[in-house]
Amino acid sequence: MLVSQMTFGMLHITLFLNSQILPKLPRQAYYLNTKVGRYEKEYSKMFDFSAERVIRSVDESLQRLGAEYIDVIQIHDMEFAPSLDIIINETLPALQKVKEAGKVKHIGITGYPLENFRTVIDRSSVQIDSVLTYCHGSMNDNTLQEFLPYLQSKGVGIINASLLSMGLLTNRGPSNWHPASQEIRDVCKSAAAYCQSKGTDIARLATHFALIQPGIDTTLISTASTKNLQTNIDVLTRGITAEETQVMNEAMEKYFLPMESKNWHGVEVAAYWEGVRKEKSS
Repeated sequence: MLVSQMTFGMLHITLFLNSQILPKLPRQAYYLNTKVGRYEKEYSKMFDFSAERVIRSVDESLQRLGAEYIDVIQIHDMEFAPSLDIIINETLPALQKVKEAGKVKHIGITGYPLENFRTVIDRSSVQIDSVLTYCHGSMNDNTLQEFLPYLQSKGVGIINASLLSMGLLTNRGPSNWHPASQEIRDVCKSAAAYCQSKGTDIARLATHFALIQPGIDTTLISTASTKNLQTNIDVLTRGITAEETQVMNEAMEKYFLPMESKNWHGVEVAAYWEGVRKEKSS
């Protein structure tokens, strides 16, 4: 499987395509984005930000994709590196060499903690073209807006992902593995129930909310079905009704704006290193 993206205005829809499809399409018809840094299921082999592995990963991706170059190569969740020094002094310089070889056009970084972007961008000698942030540009946590002036001052493209906060802003709710606290889960569940009681789906409202936020260059949505894809395009092109807008504003005032704790910083990283420790001791 591979990842491509279709663009509808500022909305990018992530598509998982069979590797035989892309070579049949005109190269200028799509943007090809992929990541380096995360690989295996086992904790001890999950992340590798070393220069050697990064360079090899790009070559592997190009071979699998049957492509001559990647438009944007991104470092996957850099908070899982033992230190951001590795990202700054090893991973990014390795990607710069790949870029100079013509294998990638742009270099990006991704992650959950927003402050890590500032640390890496300020210290990096390599030009960073984009950042991908997730779960910080949504109804339950819109702190990305506070960080936009810095990113814009650095000329960095901003990709906002996970508009539904990895399932929190849906009627079905998040999966068991979701790192959010019970408090956050309960607030989102109550908000979803409130929207349902008003005859609307919180996922539609959350999608619209993210799409209308100022200063975002690209909104990234992954979809598992053509039905969901059409719903997302409909929200983008048609917006939501006046009644839905009122419910969205009421949900914000009643549930999300009063929240004191909005994020789960450090939870996943701590679980990862605990998993590494247990694997080594077993």
